Amino acid sequence: MGRHRVETEVRGPWRLDVSRAFWEGFSPNRLRDQDAGSALTMTFRSDTDWSRVEAVVHQQGSSAAIEVSGPGDLDAAVEQVRRVLALDVDGTGWPAVGVRDPVIGAAQAELPGLRPCGFYSPYEAAVWSVLSQRVRITQAAALRERITRELGDDGAFPAPDRLLRAGLDLPGRKNEYLEAVLEAALDGRLAGAALRAVDPEVALEQVRAIKGLGPFAAELVVLRGANAPDVLPTQEKRLAAEVADRYGGRPLAEVGDGWRPFRTWASVHLRALRERARTAA
Repeated sequence: MGRHRVETEVRGPWRLDVSRAFWEGFSPNRLRDQDAGSALTMTFRSDTDWSRVEAVVHQQGSSAAIEVSGPGDLDAAVEQVRRVLALDVDGTGWPAVGVRDPVIGAAQAELPGLRPCGFYSPYEAAVWSVLSQRVRITQAAALRERITRELGDDGAFPAPDRLLRAGLDLPGRKNEYLEAVLEAALDGRLAGAALRAVDPEVALEQVRAIKGLGPFAAELVVLRGANAPDVLPTQEKRLAAEVADRYGGRPLAEVGDGWRPFRTWASVHLRALRERARTAA
């Protein structure tokens, strides 16, 4: 069991408390067991060697202190933490998007320092896409928690080979689709670093080639699993509705072009505000 600690400079706006609060409300992969302090703690499965990783993240001014422990490649684990929290993105140009677009500027002011975060890996996002097909989010979340509890490693989601051997009994074609996802993960086709290393459109195409993962699932895997910063979601009906409400009926494609090179970030901000308004209503 090793331990590794690094301090990394975060370029552009970032507040750990705001990102943490956003992630705590993300039903598909909600943060659990957080204490009342300022740190963010994570237990996850490395998508490099499938080892279990524990991580603690502190904000120190404009820097992030990341400490990881586990039996595997801890340098890769640090990079996965940075990717999950979008700390690997140079966000110095993000405020300029809000200057050009007052709607995004207002969202930035309401969610200061938010950086998108979601799934620990594209692998977990892809499994979620299969589990959540044709069922309620609450049902899929309960199933995911049960799988983690029964097959995982003390809070870490099970590795793909473990899940493959388990032979889950899922309805419809979900077993077939899940097997395709697990085999893709074992082949390295759902590694976060690999999906981020190619053009987002290429990454989307690669994910869509996996049986059972359509356009909506591919966007979830690339945007919220690999955390690609500049992809415009075209399958998010609620985002399209939010844009129509806030931009006087203008289409998403037209509005989103002005968000480059942070189209994912702008989309997440608007979706977060919509969810906040829905919860408060």
